[in-house]
Amino acid sequence: MTPLLYKQSLFLTAFSLSLTRVAHCSNTGRNIPHIASYFGTKGRYEEVKPHLLDEGILSVDASVLKPPPAADCRPIHLTAIVRHGSRYPTVKNIRRMRRLHELVVNEAAGSEGWLEEIRSSWDMWYTDDMDGRLVEKGRDDHRHLATRLAKLLPSLLDEANLREGRLRFQTSSKHRCVDSTEAFQQGLHKHWGIDEVTYRHEVNDDLMRFFEHCQGYVEGVEKNKTALAEVQKFKGGEEMERVMRRVEQRLSLPRHRLTPDLVEAAFFLCSYEFSIRDLLSPWCQLFDVEDAKVLEYKGDLKQYWKRGHGHDINRKSSCSLFHDLFTRLDRSTQYSRSGQTLPEAVTVQVGHAETLIPLLSLLGLHKDPTQPTAANYHTQHDRSFRSGLIVPYAANLLFVLYDCPHHGTRLQMLLNESPVRFPGMEEDAPPYQDVRRRYSELLGGCDFTKECEVETRKNTEL
Repeated sequence: MTPLLYKQSLFLTAFSLSLTRVAHCSNTGRNIPHIASYFGTKGRYEEVKPHLLDEGILSVDASVLKPPPAADCRPIHLTAIVRHGSRYPTVKNIRRMRRLHELVVNEAAGSEGWLEEIRSSWDMWYTDDMDGRLVEKGRDDHRHLATRLAKLLPSLLDEANLREGRLRFQTSSKHRCVDSTEAFQQGLHKHWGIDEVTYRHEVNDDLMRFFEHCQGYVEGVEKNKTALAEVQKFKGGEEMERVMRRVEQRLSLPRHRLTPDLVEAAFFLCSYEFSIRDLLSPWCQLFDVEDAKVLEYKGDLKQYWKRGHGHDINRKSSCSLFHDLFTRLDRSTQYSRSGQTLPEAVTVQVGHAETLIPLLSLLGLHKDPTQPTAANYHTQHDRSFRSGLIVPYAANLLFVLYDCPHHGTRLQMLLNESPVRFPGMEEDAPPYQDVRRRYSELLGGCDFTKECEVETRKNTEL
């Protein structure tokens, strides 16, 4: 664990590349692409929480907090594990987008208005140095989330706890996560009318990027060509082939000029133009809803087999974050029982989709009866594992601990500000000790070092 870092910055100098490259427009809820709900991990938070467009980006539904009725409970601790906000494409995707744009400009022969717009006036403005950095919309994602949580849990995310250091911030070392962490604090400062611009955070890649430190995962999945076999099969399968041929026809390109990666780049262009600039891009016209469902499924296959339930080591790689969470909840429970003030009223941990999906899988969430494969696309339309609904930009997994007189300590879990029950539990906020019993096998085991030792893993699940 790295030392606590203190960071002082002025609001104007904190802005990322987005202020100098593109003006972010506030979303009016109009001109939303017809395929916006299929963008997977490239999707906006508002597609998961549409009431934020209808009722206001800071609107809060206090009924999502569900301690036992008439139990006179009070929240005593919040742990929020949050994905970074909206970002620029990575350099790999930027280069694919550039190749696609050059292909369309030089070889597409269609005469449709949207295609002429791409050829003549659409600017390939993405540059390599953007490489996954946070955009202004991403800062807003976290500023707004912080404000909503402060309104939802005002006794925890209050001015006193903020000023007295009882709010702890941990982040991945990636710029988009550090900047999201700062934006979250900006949201709290603005909500409570605090003028100071001193923010603090602790960089902790052991927790927020545990997947890089788990050699069993790195060797067994990340570097294992067979681990994503289902994804490769689907890329070469009939569903993807039909999408490629339809896109070629819409562009009037010579046959077989497109690859699955270039088709995906066009899909990403639609999503990024929307999430970054709030634009209905001409690139969106390349796809109908059926195309989008196929491309979403391809992305979900990747997330499932690379980060989710597909391989046991995927979820076990998050053991360190799992134990960190329950150690904190145990400590908070002990402080509450003794009548002491909790040293950490709130812990905010900012990471990635790759941080959240393994932990959600370890907790037993979004596990469908049948694994998604390259062969069963047509039976998976009602699947629970849809990455765009689970980990859009600014996705958040919340654990609210309650002290309930005569009812003991209770724990509620929320995903993206909506209540989610612990698997096998019949209450929204069951007794904390019941939750511990539910995960007793993991709490008594799930040793990160042992699970991640390469020599102990035979990868029989691959």
